[in-house]
Amino acid sequence: MPRGLFITFEGLDGSGKTTQIKRLAAWLEGRGHPVVVTRQPGGTAAGDRMRAILLDAQGAPLAPMAEMALMFADRAQAIAEVIRPALEAGKIVLCDRFTDSTEAYQGGGRGLESATVLELHRLICADMQPDLTLLLMPNFEASLARARRRNTRAQERTGKNEGRFEAEQDAFYRRVWEKYREIAAREPQRVVRIEGDLNIEEVHEQIVETVAERLLLTVKEG
Repeated sequence: MPRGLFITFEGLDGSGKTTQIKRLAAWLEGRGHPVVVTRQPGGTAAGDRMRAILLDAQGAPLAPMAEMALMFADRAQAIAEVIRPALEAGKIVLCDRFTDSTEAYQGGGRGLESATVLELHRLICADMQPDLTLLLMPNFEASLARARRRNTRAQERTGKNEGRFEAEQDAFYRRVWEKYREIAAREPQRVVRIEGDLNIEEVHEQIVETVAERLLLTVKEG
């Protein structure tokens, strides 16, 4: 059985990843492709427990290295339990965040540097790489404001505050933003940037066009 396709979504919180993952999954399933949707942190029982620690705005402070170690522990579990088995079964995996997020948030935002993140990825994740990464980069200020509003509404609804990262200052997010741009420039064959003040349908159309091309290439190579 041919290996499946591994597609990751990246971008700041509030960039629209969740909406676009749902739309792409529906588009793929409507064309007969088996799809597995997951997220990081989370996506497994152990990962959800680590997610609670990582995102809890009212929890104990985490040292940057401890934060990054938890991110990679979550990722290793997700690869073993969800991602690799789905790919081996020929399915398309759509993952909300992967190591690019760790490089952007911990490497860039926390100042831990890309080399450290990439070496941990090589050691812990066997250097597993997505076949395609869709990097959503709408307006910086609008994305951040949307993420903060969303977390406020979620806290009012559930009583949980998962806004530890959203509570960071804008300067932190500028470093994350710039690191994402650096990653995209370094790996243009894998990372496709979707930029600008586009509406949901316009973003979806660009994603579908990109994914359709990659699926066609995969079929030809297979």
